[in-house]
This record gives sequence, C-alpha cells and structure tokens, in this order.
Amino acid sequence: MNSIWPQLEPLLANVQKPARYIGCEDGSQQPDHRPDRAAWLLIYPDTYEIGLPNQGLQILYEILNERSDAVAERTYAPWVDLEASLRAHGLPLFSVDTHRPAEAFDLLAFNVSAELVYTNLLNCVDLAGVPVRAADRGPQHPLVVAGGHCTYNPEPLADFLDVVVLGDGEEVVGEISEIVSEWKCSGRTEGSRQHVLRALASVPGVYVPSMYDVTYEGEHLVAVTPRYPDVPERVEKRTVADLADWPYPKRQLVPLTEVVHDRLNVEVFRGCTRGCRFCQAGMITRPVRERPADQVRTMIDEGIRRTGYDEVALTSLSTADFSGIEKVVADTVSDPTRTNQVSVSLPSLRVDAFTVGIASELQRGRRTGLTFAPEAGTWRMRQVINKLIREEDLYGAVESAYSQGWRRMKLYFLTGLPTETDEDTLGITELARNCAEIGRSHTKSASVTVSVGGFVPKPFTPFQWFGQNTVAELQRKVGLLRDDARRSRGVQLKWHDPKATMVEGIVSRGDRRLGPVIEDVWRAGGTFQEWSEKFDHQLWVDAMDRHGLSIDWYVYRHRHEDETLPWEHISAGLHKDFLWQDWRDALNEVGLEDCRWTPCYDCGACTGYGIEHIVASARPPAGGSQGTGQDLSRGSLVPVTLLTKPSKPSTLAADAPLEVGA
Repeated sequence: MNSIWPQLEPLLANVQKPARYIGCEDGSQQPDHRPDRAAWLLIYPDTYEIGLPNQGLQILYEILNERSDAVAERTYAPWVDLEASLRAHGLPLFSVDTHRPAEAFDLLAFNVSAELVYTNLLNCVDLAGVPVRAADRGPQHPLVVAGGHCTYNPEPLADFLDVVVLGDGEEVVGEISEIVSEWKCSGRTEGSRQHVLRALASVPGVYVPSMYDVTYEGEHLVAVTPRYPDVPERVEKRTVADLADWPYPKRQLVPLTEVVHDRLNVEVFRGCTRGCRFCQAGMITRPVRERPADQVRTMIDEGIRRTGYDEVALTSLSTADFSGIEKVVADTVSDPTRTNQVSVSLPSLRVDAFTVGIASELQRGRRTGLTFAPEAGTWRMRQVINKLIREEDLYGAVESAYSQGWRRMKLYFLTGLPTETDEDTLGITELARNCAEIGRSHTKSASVTVSVGGFVPKPFTPFQWFGQNTVAELQRKVGLLRDDARRSRGVQLKWHDPKATMVEGIVSRGDRRLGPVIEDVWRAGGTFQEWSEKFDHQLWVDAMDRHGLSIDWYVYRHRHEDETLPWEHISAGLHKDFLWQDWRDALNEVGLEDCRWTPCYDCGACTGYGIEHIVASARPPAGGSQGTGQDLSRGSLVPVTLLTKPSKPSTLAADAPLEVGA
C-alpha cells in the first residue's frame, strides 16, 4: 500500500513536536516490501522520545531487515494531538520509516515494558484499523504480537493479543517470520488465521492465548489449559546463549529531535546473579551472558565513529559487574585517535561494585550524574529484599565519587516492601543525609536527590505472593519521608504517585478478567497513563467496580503457596519451589550470596536450558565459596559450570561479612 505522507504532512504543522513522525534518522531503513516477505511493524506504545532509544526494538529492526523473508519498520504511539487529527481525517497509524499504513503490515509487534502502557497498546491497534479484540479479527488483519518484560504475565492482555513472545527475541523472530511468510504466500484464505496461530503455538517461546481455556472457581483461577494436544501445557521462554553471536544494533538510530537517553548505548551483558527479590528483570533474564570485552570495544569505536555521539552508556542490570569494566572505560575515554572527548555512563551501578578506579576513569570524560540504588534504608530491610549492601558499601562508593569531583548524585529506593517498618522507611532519609555530608566534605555544592517508588510485586519473583501496601499506607510513608527530608540539608525528595502504584498493581498480577477493565479505561480516554498529566486512577477504580472486581483481592491480599497464579503456564526458567523458599527466607531476614560464589541454588535458569553460567569478576567475596573450585581471583573471564544442586537454597547468616550483594 502507498505511503500516507501526502495526507499526513499538512497535519504536522498543528501538532507538538512534528519531528516525532517524520523518520529520516541516521540508521533508519527503507525496506523492500515483497509479497513473499513477512512485514513487521515494530511498535513502542509510548511517545517517540521514550521509545526510540529502546534497544530491544532497534535490535529486532536490524535483524529482521537482514533476513530474506522479512522486512521491518517502526512506529510509536502518537501523542494525543496527532491522534485526534488522524481520527478526524480518517487516517490510520503509520510507520515512521516509509509512512505506510499499519494495516499494510502482517504483524503489529509491541514492546511492552510497563503495565501503564496497556491502554496505549489498545489505542494503537484501534488506530491501525484492526479490531481491538483478537476474536474479532479475520485473515485480512495483521497479527497482534507482544514481547517484553510485562508479557511474563500476558493474561490481562490475552483478549487483545494473537501472539506473545517470551524471552530473548533475536532467534524466535526468524522462526515466526518463516511461518508468517508462508501464510502470506498461501493467500491468507478464510479460516487460515486459526491455522497459522496453531502453527505459531508450536514455536518454542511463543504463547498463543486463544489456544488455551481458563477455568475459575469463584474468585480464584483454577487452571489455564491448552485446547489442543499439540499445544504445549507450559510455554518456555527463549534464551540466547551467546551474546557474541548478536552484536546488535550495528547501526544505532540517531534521532533528529531530542529523545531520552540520547547517547550511544552498548549492552555489555544480559542477566543477573545478584538475586534481588523485588527485581523481576534480574529473575527472568537469567542466566548471565557477557559480551566479549573486545566486541564491546569494537561496538563502542564503530558506534562513536558513525553516530558522532560523545557519550556512551554501557548497559546491563549491573554494569560495574562486567569483567574488565575499568579497562573498557579507560580505553573509551582515553582513546588518542579521537578528536572529541568521550564520556562513559554506567546506568546500572551497584554501590558494592563501584570503586575509586571506576570513579577515576569515569571522571576523565565529561561527568554525568551518578545514580545508585540502595533500594531500602536499613540493613535489616536489605536482607529481606536480598540487596546485600551495607552502609559502609554505600558510603565508600559515595566517597569515591565525590573525591573524584562529582557534585550530585541520585539514590533510588522502594517503600512498601515486605515487613517494612517506619524505622526502615526513615532509614532512607538517614542514608541520604549521611551521603550529603560526605559530599560536603569535598564540595559545598554537593547534593543528593532521593527518588522513592512504591513497591509493586511482580510475577516470577519471590515477592509474587506478597500483598501490596495500600494507597493510604504508601501516602503515609511518603509523608514521613517528606517531613524528614525537609530537615535534611542538601537532600531533595521525589516520589512516585501511590495511586499509579496501585493501578500498576492491578494489572501486574492480574488474570484475563482484567481485559474488559483495560478496554473500559481505554474507551474512556485513558491513554498515556504513565504520564502524570494524563494519569487518572478514577478511571481504573470505576472500571473495576463496573466489572465487579475487587482491588483489594487483586492488589492488597497475600497469596498462598498452593494458589494457582495466572502465569503458571508460562516458564521464566525458575522453579516455583525455589521462589517460595526464597520468599520464606525473605520473611526470616536471610540473605543469599551471589550465586557466582556458591554452589548452585538450583533456581532452574541455567540447568533448564543447558547453558553454562558464564560470569566474570575480579574476586570472590571474602571468605566466600569459589563455585566448583576454579580460580576466580585473577580477574579473567572464568566459566563456572554449576553442577552442585543442594535440595534447597543455602542461606547466609545475617552477621556474615559481605563484600558483594544480591
């Protein structure tokens, strides 16, 4: 189908930030659409400036366009002004690459990384001219696909999605493309949609909601079962074993307008061994897979040369854990062949891995703000959540940073965590005050910004059974912090709206009965709910009430061990009994050592996929285990094949000395 640009261009003069919609970025592609190629429209369900830096979308964009049986273009959720104009003029959602209408594509593929964008997903499907509910679509309509962290509980969106992709997408998108291109060449005849969905359901890592029946008894979910014998009872996530095979993106997009994280981004490893009990990303992305240091340097060098960026972000869940991180940073900021000074940022920094050496190397480039995430205000609370960093770890990192010339930093915390007391809550401002005092010993302008978010339990974490704090309780805790921060020199406090935390809680652990709620909120105009100026919690409260669903039941109650959870037919590679034991350890204030230094806890992530747990670090913790006996003290990349499987996770005494955390 032809581009809608001639009809679209006149509308852009009357909207905010028209550059969001024109494409033409350095790195963008003009794919050759053909009848035998599966056409993907990759959609980030938020604005262009939020979605363009997303590395997952950019990686798949390049991989698909390298294939002979697929093409891919991109789009982002249009802001409310353009949406209104599109609807008024009868124009559909379109790609930003060639401005083709969305209905010209075979797959509308969403990256879903936050629950509050669910209504944006529905809005984009509707703008595409596609029926919002999967059951209403025919063979002429695109398949609606979703992936990303939120799809590990796909049930709230089950009514709207044809296909869900679980885990890493690099390999599975090719297998999907083969099936869809064959379907496309067959002419997409009447009845063929069910045939292609059935075929997709057989692809490892692909979940097709319509192929499963759901059974309830009263309020409780009893089972999610396949409708056909060839449909798997449990869908396993996909895991890319070796990141070295996937050096993407090779041509990172360089926008023409301002976006968040406007810099060169290079992923250094995927997964995490720290075991923070609140962190879904750390659980579902196991095992750790490092990118070779030489490949990281190559991606940095080629990326800087091509894009002209003067800032590089080395991304992962805990970048300072990357082996040889100091050398990579040093090589980047001191490369004599570059005419421009290049700075390095480490967006995910653990305080117990941040050293004077790293601080010294970082300060040789242009300084950016430093962000640390202690997550909880007291050592007791950090044992509960398995973020095993002591106050001296934090103060040492802060001292390292301020001594090397930094003047400001951010600290991230959660409130509403399991067993949290007011003493734990006020420990947040106490830590911040002490950090500010350390900073003032080096510079009078030192400041600390504290950002506090309400805790939302997520699937496939040990806290998935925990009853979330109420809005009133979170507001009370924020009030405690606000009053205490006012008495703290050099400390600024910011917090997430507890009402938005409640809405996130509704859908994060919900089941299919929430589909009509999400649809009601969308039809009532509830898009861009993650934007504070657009968020309306009353829309959600009213929709829950209309459908007879209890917020208390979905959000605030504790779950039982034998309860069937809505995502139990999905596998993130983690054994349920491991998570339950970790939940009991949390309630007993018992921490687990980083599994790099211990015998295997048998969480299931490594052994379930036959993948060696390959990690690298300078040294084990003082007095800690050395895995299977290999020498981990020499600072080189050491493969640790974890074969020892105790009957249950070992525990770490509360008073044991620690040098690494969760």
